[in-house]
Amino acid sequence: MAETKKPAAKSAAVKKTTATKTATKSAPKTEEVKKAAPKAEVKEAPKAAPAKKASKGAPKRTTTTRLLEKYNNEIKKALIAKYNYKSVMQAPKLEKIVINVGVGEALTNNKAIDEVVNEIGLITGQHPVTTKAKKSIATFKLREGQVIGVKVTLRDVRMYEFFDRLVSIALPRVRDFRGVSKNSFDGHGNYTLGVKEQLIFPEIDYDKVSKIRGMDIVIVTTAESDDEAYSLLEALGMPFHR
Repeated sequence: MAETKKPAAKSAAVKKTTATKTATKSAPKTEEVKKAAPKAEVKEAPKAAPAKKASKGAPKRTTTTRLLEKYNNEIKKALIAKYNYKSVMQAPKLEKIVINVGVGEALTNNKAIDEVVNEIGLITGQHPVTTKAKKSIATFKLREGQVIGVKVTLRDVRMYEFFDRLVSIALPRVRDFRGVSKNSFDGHGNYTLGVKEQLIFPEIDYDKVSKIRGMDIVIVTTAESDDEAYSLLEALGMPFHR
């Protein structure tokens, strides 16, 4: 009887070994399926590449303006021919434009600075900085370090955009405008222009203005003389009084 039971035990052992072999053989197949899944995700990732090309091309739209192109194509050549410059680099050009606004009422009204900062930001398209008193003056109740004004410095494209809007839109809106003075040069090729009210700029809403304020606009050029600076500004469209 014992000898007849032995084949049964062997058959059970064989079944176990075959079951484990089939289990081990089937296990790698599931791992292979798992390993194959990430490959499909890697292939889909490069589809986001075209969006990068579009973002790279966007900033090129703001690298030049109508007035800047006019200077490079026409005005520069005319200045070189007029003054016989030996190098193209000698031709005068705009270096920067500085807008200053004094806010004396800020000594008693803290909100006045915020209003001026908002207005100058709308006019220039650039956030201005506040200017502080360098020393204390007891007569005016002024303390050192107290905010008394707003300033912004424009360069490159924003400078040309502001100058274009100034001479073609803002200044012609001045009441009884007959041109700007020729005597406002400082002897070093820089020009200072005083504006009595900010309402001449179309960006300012008349209904939202609490007080009319003036500003000083300083146009800094690379010209070595006032005559060269005058020729440059006139060619750029500055309406000088005849």
